[in-house]
Amino acid sequence: MNEELKTEIEKRRTFAIISHPDAGKTTLTEKLLLYGGAIHLAGSIKSRKTQRHAVSDWMEIEKQRGISVTSSVLQFDYSGFRINILDTPGHQDFSEDTYRTLMAVDSAVMVLDAAKGVEAQTKKLFKVCKERRIPIFTFINKLDRFGKAPIDLMDELENVLGIRSYPMNWPVGSDGRYRGVYDRQTKKVELFAADETHGQKARASEIYAVDDPALRARLDEETYQALTDDITLLDEAGEPFDLARIAQGELTPLFFGSAMTNFGVENFLEEYLRLAPPPAPRASSDGIIDPAEENFSAFVFKIQANMNPAHRDRLAFVRIVSGRFERNMSVWHSRSEKSVKLVQPQQFLAQDRQIIDMAWPGDIVGLFDPGIFGIGDTLTSLSHKFRFADFPVFPPEKFARVRAKDTMKRKQFVKGIEQLTQEGAIQLFSQAGAGTESYIVGTVGTLQFDVLEYRLKSEYGVDIELTMQPFEVARWLAFADGREVTPSTLRGADRGMFVYDRVHNPVLLVNNEWALGWIKENNPALTLYQVPADRKEA
Repeated sequence: MNEELKTEIEKRRTFAIISHPDAGKTTLTEKLLLYGGAIHLAGSIKSRKTQRHAVSDWMEIEKQRGISVTSSVLQFDYSGFRINILDTPGHQDFSEDTYRTLMAVDSAVMVLDAAKGVEAQTKKLFKVCKERRIPIFTFINKLDRFGKAPIDLMDELENVLGIRSYPMNWPVGSDGRYRGVYDRQTKKVELFAADETHGQKARASEIYAVDDPALRARLDEETYQALTDDITLLDEAGEPFDLARIAQGELTPLFFGSAMTNFGVENFLEEYLRLAPPPAPRASSDGIIDPAEENFSAFVFKIQANMNPAHRDRLAFVRIVSGRFERNMSVWHSRSEKSVKLVQPQQFLAQDRQIIDMAWPGDIVGLFDPGIFGIGDTLTSLSHKFRFADFPVFPPEKFARVRAKDTMKRKQFVKGIEQLTQEGAIQLFSQAGAGTESYIVGTVGTLQFDVLEYRLKSEYGVDIELTMQPFEVARWLAFADGREVTPSTLRGADRGMFVYDRVHNPVLLVNNEWALGWIKENNPALTLYQVPADRKEA
C-alpha cells in the first residue's frame, strides 16, 4: 500500500452536522472552527452584540433570515487531523440538500436542544443516517439554559430514535446552572470560568480529580453528591462502551455542552476525532472501492452557482473516495463517458476558498464547472472506469408557475432558473407550447420558492411573478407498449397539468392520490413513476 496515501487517509475526518432548526447546529460549527484555529472570533447567527454572521452561512438570504438554506463546506486542520465539516440546512424545506450531503460523509454529529430533545426534523435525518449505517455522535446543546434532565434525554434517544447512548461526559450541576463536565475517560472534572466574551473566544477552565478536596470546595454539597451518584449509576447500569457498535451506528457517543458559551466544545472535538472513522469504502458498479485504492475516484454531490457573485461562477462539490487528486488531472466522467480535465480545484472555509494542487480521500474539493457536471456524477481514473451508486431523488410536492415580470429580461431569467435547477434545489417543468415565457417549478418545500425569488433578483437581476399551483403529486409517465405519452394519448390528462421535465419526459401533476388512482384505472397500460423512469425507482 502507498504509505503516503495511507497516512493521509488516517488523518481525514469528514462529517455532517444535522439537527432540527434552532438546535444550535451552525453555532456549534462556528465553535469547532474557533477551537480549530480556523477563525479567531466566532459569530452567532442571531448575535446583536457583535453584528457578525456565522462563517458557514455565506448566502445573503441566510444572513438576513438567520437560517441555513444550503450546505456549507468547511475545512481546517486540528491536532494532526484534516477536518471536513459539511454544515447542513436544518429546515425541512431544504432537507433534499441535506440528504445528498449525507451521501458524502463518513459520520454525522446530531445536535439536540437540551430543552426540546428529539424533534421532528431530527427524526427524519436520523433515519437517513441509520439506513446508511453512518456512525452518529450526539451533542446535547444549550446546557446554559433550563432543559430536560440528562438521564431523560438518554431515555428519549432510545425510545424515540431507537438508539442506545454512551455518555462520554456528564454535566456538573442542574437546570441550566451547570458548572462543568465530568469526562468519563479521564475520570476528571472540568469546571469552566465565567463566559465574558459572549462566546467569541475559547473559554478558560480548570481540571480536577473527582476526589480532589479543591473540587469539593468549588461545588456545594448537593451538586457534588449528585455528580458522584450519577457517575456510579452510569458505570453500573449504563451501556458499555463498544467502538464496533458505534461504527455500525448502533450506539451513539453522547456529549453535553453549550456551543453558545463554548461549554464542553473542545472536549467534544477532541473525543470526536479520537473515535470517528476515517474515510470509508464505497459501493460501485465494480464492487467496493477502498480509499487506499491508488486509482483516483470521486463523485459530485452538490452544484452551487454564484458563490462569488462578482464572477458568476459555478462550482461542483466533489467527495474524493480513493487515490490522490491532482490539479489539472484528466479523469473519466460518467455522465458524458468522456475524459475531462479537472481545473481550478478549490478548498473552502464556507465561501472563502483557495486553489489547491492536491487532495486525498475524504476531502471535499470544489471544481470549476462550465456546465458539464451533475449531482451524482462519478469521476474515475482513465484506467479504471465504473459508477458509484445513484443518489436518491425526491419527488416535488409544491408547485408554482414562474415568469419574469420584465419580458426584456427573459434571457437572464432563463439562465438563472436553469442554473438554479442544476443545483438540485428545484425541479423544472414546461408545458407544451409555453416556450420560455414561463415555467412550472416543483420543490420539496415552500421556502424554496422564497429562496428562488430572492436569488433570481439578487444574482441575476430578475424580478419574478410566482403563482402557486394546486397540485401536490407529480408522476412520470410511460406506456408499457412503448407508445408516446401525450395529452391526446393519455385519458384524463385534463384532470391535472400535463408537463415535460428538462429532458422532455412526460409528467402529470395532480391534486391528490385520488386523482392519480382515476388516471391509473382509466389507463391500464400506463406505468407511473415517482421519479424519472431512468432512475429505476417506481
